[in-house]
Amino acid sequence: MKDWRKSFLIVICLLVLMPVFSHGETYKIGVLAKNGPVKALKKWKSTGEYLTAKLTGKTFEIIPLSFDAVNGAIQSGAVDFFLVNSSMYVTAKVRYGASAIATMINSRQGQPLQSFGGVIFTLAENEDINSLADLKGKTFMAVKKSSFGGWQMAYKELLDGGINPTADFAKLEFGGKHDNVVYAVINGAVDAGTVRTDTIERMVAADELDMDELKIINQKKYNDFPFVCSTRLYPEWPLAKVAHVGDDLASEVVAALRELKSTDKAAKDAKIVGWRDSLDYGPVEELQKVLKIGAYSGQ
Repeated sequence: MKDWRKSFLIVICLLVLMPVFSHGETYKIGVLAKNGPVKALKKWKSTGEYLTAKLTGKTFEIIPLSFDAVNGAIQSGAVDFFLVNSSMYVTAKVRYGASAIATMINSRQGQPLQSFGGVIFTLAENEDINSLADLKGKTFMAVKKSSFGGWQMAYKELLDGGINPTADFAKLEFGGKHDNVVYAVINGAVDAGTVRTDTIERMVAADELDMDELKIINQKKYNDFPFVCSTRLYPEWPLAKVAHVGDDLASEVVAALRELKSTDKAAKDAKIVGWRDSLDYGPVEELQKVLKIGAYSGQ
């Protein structure tokens, strides 16, 4: 009887302690929920499931994060890995010791892309704007201050071209979403605007506008880059690890992601082709230094 009770107690203790033991094998991936948590989970939940299936004994949970919640989650260690825009990553790298472990290979209009840029545009019929210099005294709209492709890239290009947006624009507005900026220009609410590359082509493909309606300002051409662009190109979003995550685990995650095929559910749901070893995010950090934003704000 005593042996039965002893065995029973051991089983009960193991059941009670099991969540504690398994918690160390559960890893949280924070994802920037730029279009809200529901869409973020729909897009990335399969990636967590893919990694869970690939790495025996480890569970990966997707945690949607608002723009305002990203830094706090990384600093506090509430997440183990995170996927955010390239500029937000640099802030986490400099401030909290995060490290990029992989770069997303995006799928845009059927094209596999490891980099992206910003595009500055006006109405094709606007004869007053043909160059960056012509934007002085005009009204301008970007996506939001924290948008890398929808503002920060164009901001640096403008400064490099001798335009100070805060001083030289008649008015600077933020539309909140890329499509809103395009419509604001089309409808004449502002003189010009900027969005991330591929936005215009996506809207054209959806019959939401005609490419002939727009004029691209400061247009640049790059080999193997299929979209209109006005800035330099920067590396796509990185998957990064926080400081407390070891290199061995990070290497396992990267190896699994490198095996992801474009036909896998995780890739289809995320609308990506796959992942590659991390690209160099030095140019993004240089942009932050020039603009005095992110990790270099207030300097």
